[in-house]
Amino acid sequence: MDKTVALILCLLLAACGRGPSLAEIRQQHPSSFAWILDRHGEALQETRVDFRRRQGEWTPLAHIARPLQDAVIAFEDKRFYQHNGVDGRALVAAIWHNAQGESWRGASTLTMQLAGLLDPQLASGAHKGVTGKLRQMWRAWQMERVLGKPQILEAYLNIAPFQGEIRGVPAAAAAFFGKGADALSNDEALLLAALLPAPQAGAEATVARACRYAVWAPASASCRRLGALAARTLSHPGAGSVLDLAPHVARRVSLAPGARVATTLDLHLQRRVQAALESQLARLVEEDVEDGAVLVLDNASGEVLAYVGSRPGSSHAQVDGVQALRQAGSTLKPFLYAQAIEQEILTAASQLDDSPVSITTPGGQYVPQNYDKHFKGRVTVRTALAGSLNVPAVRSLLLTGIEPFHERLLQLGLPLKEDAGFYGYALALGSPEVNLWSLTNAYRALANGGRYSEVTLKPGLRRAARPVFDPGAAFIVNDILADRAARSVTFGLENPLATPFWSAVKTGTSKDMRDNWCAGFSQRYTVGVWVGNFDGRPMRGVSGVTGAAPVWLEVMQALHAGGVGTASTSSTPAPPRNVARAGNEWFVSGTAPDGTHAAPAPAQARITYPGNGALFALDPDIPPALQRLFFQAEGGRSARFVLDGKSLGSAASPVPWLPGPGSHTLVLAANDHKIVDEIKFQVRGRLPAR
Repeated sequence: MDKTVALILCLLLAACGRGPSLAEIRQQHPSSFAWILDRHGEALQETRVDFRRRQGEWTPLAHIARPLQDAVIAFEDKRFYQHNGVDGRALVAAIWHNAQGESWRGASTLTMQLAGLLDPQLASGAHKGVTGKLRQMWRAWQMERVLGKPQILEAYLNIAPFQGEIRGVPAAAAAFFGKGADALSNDEALLLAALLPAPQAGAEATVARACRYAVWAPASASCRRLGALAARTLSHPGAGSVLDLAPHVARRVSLAPGARVATTLDLHLQRRVQAALESQLARLVEEDVEDGAVLVLDNASGEVLAYVGSRPGSSHAQVDGVQALRQAGSTLKPFLYAQAIEQEILTAASQLDDSPVSITTPGGQYVPQNYDKHFKGRVTVRTALAGSLNVPAVRSLLLTGIEPFHERLLQLGLPLKEDAGFYGYALALGSPEVNLWSLTNAYRALANGGRYSEVTLKPGLRRAARPVFDPGAAFIVNDILADRAARSVTFGLENPLATPFWSAVKTGTSKDMRDNWCAGFSQRYTVGVWVGNFDGRPMRGVSGVTGAAPVWLEVMQALHAGGVGTASTSSTPAPPRNVARAGNEWFVSGTAPDGTHAAPAPAQARITYPGNGALFALDPDIPPALQRLFFQAEGGRSARFVLDGKSLGSAASPVPWLPGPGSHTLVLAANDHKIVDEIKFQVRGRLPAR
């Protein structure tokens, strides 16, 4: 009977033609999602890129739950495996019922429905007339000549509409139940099968149909269970993605529908890092900490191994914490000391004064404080850096100069948006905004002996490296950052910065505890962590050691313990050729003192008041004697002040001057008339008449 019907149709239409292959159908229906793959080809992120429809990745029939296959065949086409595209028995029955005034229900086979899905002209509504129905049946028969039954069922289940924009079982399973097509339960399969005849029906109507399919009474326990499931799922479809491990990475690469983009990430490490961040943030809830980000880099290749831009449960999860600009805090200090050591201004043994200091700037007096509000007197550079002391860092910037340090930070790839003068001496304490991406890579430059290269998410892409720091200076700073004893002056011997293998690490906390950093490296890996709140609100009593450092420690230990596919050992690096040891300290060649004790840092005479660019306004109502300015200098015992070409005398003590209106130039000159320092300032207004 089936062959007879098909033959009659073929003769009537005078052309049998050819149906599409499964490969052609699959090519015409790419997924509306794209996938980010890890370095081993495993999918770790599914991202929707086509918003006209929601269709998942094409899924072979063997990976679609068998209960759903059985339910669809039972309810949509009982004789699916017996007919050749057109069910003659069902067709005759439909014609009979139609003659009795009833509808054509039951006549469309799965193959005919697939034909309608592939060609809108054959879809429901277009084939209600006799001719349209014949064309649809003919097309179904054509398809049966090319496709086997499993292929037809596979194609149908991958493109059938389920609700709204949802197409195919893979997308429906993910959207409604948050799982793959192979993991559907019997009840879930029953609901999806019941959606097919009327995809836009509400949950109540779908449940009623499912209960009829299963021959369940509406009041039965099974039917009530099905209703509860439908209420939880069908009315509130999810995003349609069951893979969400690297959402921020997906935004950094170009994605097309159905694309599978390879990256340098490691799936297992990405999960481990995400879990470590989630666990630490859960412990910091009482301290009002919600957000964080982690970046893991391979030192040699610059490949990104893990990229966690935010905590998944955060109310600001869409913000990419790896790229967001936040205040750097003390994380910039290693670069400052590396520059000072490279320029032979300081050594690791040089002594700096950790005592109160007030620095005159055009904007007023700058008075840096240490984190614990205490001062430790004379300390070595090693102690100052390892203990993250603020005042010695500012004194070091006075020696290196603001402009040169600002330029060096730019060479490290840090995205400083303002010029050096904008930041002033606060540059030493990390006032600029940086992001975790650039900061972690700057630390990677230290790990690589002062050589900088860009990082990459693309496998096999390596950037040329260029020197930013002298290898000897980088080695000495790294040795300081790895010195647990030197660090103890501030953090104690036992803290989350100590690893059982060689590693160098630095923390940082921005003003008002809004940002919390920890960046460090072993011989093979560099790890950067940021903790804070994306909305900018401050944390409660959280420092780099208590906030970001525990995450850094857990990730670094995971990298070196195995189990994440990237295990490695880390031993103490060998010193470069231009570094030698004298006593208990490392020195760049030619900078070691004669004895075992370090020489103090060289003093540099400079004008401390007024600041360069200062502006003074005279008040005619104030007596002139009360408006005098006192020129002051530091380290100028053998120098003298010269104002507008006129000598004012020794700079060993403050020199009073009765101001006059106009622009002025104040010079600090040595005995040999060599200019040591020079500033310019303005005075506006006039003094009262005498």
